[in-house]
Order: sequence, then C-alpha cells, then structure tokens
Amino acid sequence: MSFRGRLLAGFLVAVLLPLGVLALGVRSEMQDRMLAEGDRRARELAEIIVSDLAEAHAAVGADVAAVAASLPDDPRFRSEALRGDGEGQAYVRGFAERVMRSAGLSMLQVRDDSARVLSSGHFPSEFGRVDRELPALLASVARPTLLGVRTATGSLLVIARIDSISIAGRRFTVIGGRAVDQGFLDRLARDDGMTIVLETPRDTLRAGGLPGQEEAGSSPGGVVRRTEIPFVDASTADPVRGDAEMTITHSLSEADAVRRGIDRWILAALVLATLGAVLVSTWLARRLSRPIEELAQATTRVDLDHLDVGFATGRSDEIGTLSRRMAAMVERLRGSTALMREAERRAAVGDIARQVNHDIKNGLAPIRNVIRHLIQVGRDEPSELPAVFAARQGTLESSIGYLETLALNYARLSPALGTQPCDANAVVAEVVAQTAGRGNATVRARPTSEIGAPQADAVVLRRILENLVSNAVDSLVGKPGEVTVGTEPIADARGQAMVRISVSDTGRGMSDRELARAFDDFHTTKPNGTGLGLSVVRRLVADLGGVLRVETEPGRGTRITVDLPVARPAQPRSPVAAS
Repeated sequence: MSFRGRLLAGFLVAVLLPLGVLALGVRSEMQDRMLAEGDRRARELAEIIVSDLAEAHAAVGADVAAVAASLPDDPRFRSEALRGDGEGQAYVRGFAERVMRSAGLSMLQVRDDSARVLSSGHFPSEFGRVDRELPALLASVARPTLLGVRTATGSLLVIARIDSISIAGRRFTVIGGRAVDQGFLDRLARDDGMTIVLETPRDTLRAGGLPGQEEAGSSPGGVVRRTEIPFVDASTADPVRGDAEMTITHSLSEADAVRRGIDRWILAALVLATLGAVLVSTWLARRLSRPIEELAQATTRVDLDHLDVGFATGRSDEIGTLSRRMAAMVERLRGSTALMREAERRAAVGDIARQVNHDIKNGLAPIRNVIRHLIQVGRDEPSELPAVFAARQGTLESSIGYLETLALNYARLSPALGTQPCDANAVVAEVVAQTAGRGNATVRARPTSEIGAPQADAVVLRRILENLVSNAVDSLVGKPGEVTVGTEPIADARGQAMVRISVSDTGRGMSDRELARAFDDFHTTKPNGTGLGLSVVRRLVADLGGVLRVETEPGRGTRITVDLPVARPAQPRSPVAAS
C-alpha cells in the first residue's frame, strides 16, 4: 500500500472508529431507554384497560341491581308476574325492553323462579323459554363475564351480570349486559400505540393500533398482557361455558421511527466524516509525500559508481534528519568503496590461483603416472622401455597439450570457448586410459557408437570428465570398486538431439545435506582437496549449454550425467548466396 493509502486508511480509522462507536453507543442507549419507557407506559396502559374493563363490569352490575330493585315497586309488574298464568302479561313482556333502554343496557332478561323468561328486552321472542343453566353459569363466576346471546338480527356479545330479588316469596332473576363491540374496545384502547384483540370461540374483535395494522394479533410490537375472560355462549339451545382471551399489545412503531431517524443522522455524520478524512489525508499526503518523493528520486541515483549524489539537508523535521543521515551514509560508502574493490580484487586473484592450481594438478596427474610407469619398466624390464614409451607417448603429448591450452586460456583471463563438433567417445576413452590403475578402482568405458558429435570444446570436455572421474575414484575411499563412464544418445523435452555422458561409481554416495553443498566453491570432504572440482564442472557444463544432474544414495554410489547438445550439420550455401 502506498504512503497516501496508508495515511488515508489511518485517518479513516482514527475518525470513523470513535465516531462509529459513539454513534452506536448513543443509538443503543436511546433505543434501550425508549423501549424501557415504552414498556413501562404500555404496562400502565394495560392496567388501565383491565381496570376499565372491571369498572364496566361493575357499572353493568349496578345497572342490573337497580333494575332488580325496581321490580317490587312496580305494582303492575307485581300483579302480572305473580299471577303467572301467561295471559294478560303484555306489560311484563314489554318491561325489559322499556327498562333496558333507560338503563343504558344492551341486553336484559327477567326470569321467574322456574327459570322461565318473563321478559327479554334484546330478543322478545324468548318469552316463555325455560333455561336453568344460564343463570347457574353466570352466578358461578364473580369476574367480568362475556355472554353471547341471540337477537332478532343475529347475535350479541355483552359483558353480563346477574342479580335477583324476592317478591311475595317468589324469586325473580335479572340478567343484564352491555354490548362488547367495536366501540366498546375502541374506548378501552384510548392510545394509538395500544392494540386490543378479543378472541372468543365465536368471533374476534380488534381495536386500537396504528393505520396499516389490520390483522388481528399482528401488532409489530410486543405482547404486554394476556387476560382470560369467562365466556358463556347462550346463542344455542344449551349454553356452553368457555374462555375468551384479550391480548393487549404495544406498538414499537414510534421507537422504530426514532431509530430510523437516528440512523439517518449517523449515516450523514459518517459520510461527512469520511469526506473530511479523505480531504485532510489527501492534503497532508501531498504535503508529506513531495519531499519523500524527492528523497526517493535522489536515492535511486545512488550506486557504487555514482556516489556524488547530494541530499538537501535544510529541513529541520524528520525528513531533514533522514536526508542528513542519507548524506552521511553516501559519504561512508565513498570511503568503503575503495576498500571493497581492493578486497574483491584480492578475492578474485585467490579464486583464480586456486582454480589454476586445481587444473594444473589434473593435467600433471597423467604425466606423473606415465613417468612412474616408465621408471618401473626401466628398472624391471629395460628392454621393454622403448615400446612402453612409444605406447605412452600419446598420453604425455596429450597432457602437455592440455596444459598448454590451459596456459593460453588463463593468459586471456576470461577465455571464450571455441566450440566445435567433437568426438565424445574419444575423450571418454582418453580419460579412462589415463585413470586406469589408479588406486583400487576399476575404471571402465561403456560408449555407444551411434551418437552425434556434441558441440563442445574438447579440452573443456576433458576437464569435465577428469574432475568427475577423479571424484568418483576418490569416493571409493580405498576400497575396491568400479567407475563406469558411458555415452548414449537422448533427446530433450523439445525433441533436440543430445549426447548424455554419465559417470557412475559404487562409492559411498552422498546424503541430501552433502549434495546440497557439493557444487559450492571451496567445499570439499577430502583432506587435500581444493573444493573446486564440482564447482568448475558446473560452470564448464553451463558454458557449453549443457545440463548437469546428480543421482546419489548413501552406501549405493553416485551417478552424474552431463547432457550436451549435438552439433547441427552445416547448412549448404544456396546458389544465389554463393554467387
């Protein structure tokens, strides 16, 4: 991430994180307080609703008691009701209807001691009907009771009370009630946030709530209270007692509206804070990044060959301190460059000296072997000396030519390889012949005749094989063993013809750790080794465009392969080009 990006990210975190925490804290605190206050207010309103329902029940009881108390004072009602012959009782039959309206009741019945209906204000057709269960059911409940009765146009739900009075030794029962309809529930739910749902086995009434909350019991708030109310269904021939449920819920719409308003303000504040952070961070980044960019541009011009770069040190801030330290660093580099170059020169000379020593030792080894052989023949069989010398003369001349080529190459210091098609099998045979009889090793050549001529330098190829065969013989650690040098034709992944030269031994092999360092300069496991053999091999194979691979296993020996590209045949010149 760039400096400007980091500065912007830092500003955004520094501004938005505290602001977001503050906004969420204020929102949560206000929401909790509003919900707590709304819940407290809703419970108070629920208690008021239940109290209003109890007051309505008490008011109905008072009205029914007043009607019952008025019966003994009505002589005509006494006369017709006590006679009880069913005739001439028009006054009694219309009594309930007349009194019901004046008493503010929606339902009124007067029954005699045999539970026969003498007068029914809400449904006159019930005159003479005998129903002993309804008075008993109503008398057994002291709480507010809902009663479902028949009317001329359907059914009616009332909050009912029962009372009785004795006239001339006979007991008369008065059952009255006030309608529990939509208007009644609307008066109970006097707050828009409160919703009352009254569910009876016959019907469901709903009152209160906000517009759009039409489904019964589906207020988007919480249930504040559930109250079971005894219910008697007298609209059928046999009255049935059950329970109705009144659910009081409180809407959270007001709290939701406040929360949405707070969310809008929080979002607006976050947007403004983000814009402010972006503008301020951009301005600061521009002010800070310009001198840093200038310092970076000056730094890019610094290298070991150009240490004359100057740094502005007039600033008194951190950037000025950094510039002065950069200037001091460049000054120290100037002083260290000379020392470093001298050390590099000495190291290069030492490397070349070690490599020259290693290559000369490899070139002198065959000469030393021939001379020892000649000395032995001259001592034991002097007559055979000319023949043996003639047989080994080629080895001496080849080794001397090898040393002369090395001297010529090192005289150039950085020689260019003169590659040309060469006979790999011949080089293998020459190296095997020179190494034969060394120690307890049996060195064999297993060439393949049908191979192409690799594009290589014969001297370089010989150096490669001499190093590999020498290391293979040394890996036998004085024990009898075999070293096999073979050739074979192969093709690389692109189908190009290659010559593979392999050197295999039955020596001790190498572990993974030894193999990882085998090709490092100056790394050796031999007491008198220089540590350059395999390092030189790797470099020479790379110069020839070849590939070097090692397969080894501790106790099983090592196989090293060198894959060299085959020389392409010369293209004949076209007649046009020849002309």
